[in-house]
Amino acid sequence: MANTLGVLYEQLAEHYLQQRGLSSVTRNYNTKLGELDLVMRQGEQLVFVEVKYRASNSYGGASAAISYRQQQKLLRTAQLYLQRSKHTGPCRFDVLTISGTEPYQFNWIQNAIQAN
Repeated sequence: MANTLGVLYEQLAEHYLQQRGLSSVTRNYNTKLGELDLVMRQGEQLVFVEVKYRASNSYGGASAAISYRQQQKLLRTAQLYLQRSKHTGPCRFDVLTISGTEPYQFNWIQNAIQAN
């Protein structure tokens, strides 16, 4: 989400997760492999968060927008992040979907993407 609206939704997602005890590590981590919207920490666990916004739940809503190909791209990008950061603790992949208009509806899906 590189556009202005994308940045807004990433900020909303970051704030939402901070209110639930996560702390920010970085936002919009970009490489040639892809982008990680948010990298956060919950205790010792590093949390990679993919943020998706959809105005409505038509066509499956925001959570249906993460294809297998995109999941693989996220996994490769996260692997590179881990190599560069030298983080050796646990990590997970969450998806935070935002839908509707203000007041927005949030759906936080923990462990949404599994690394095999």
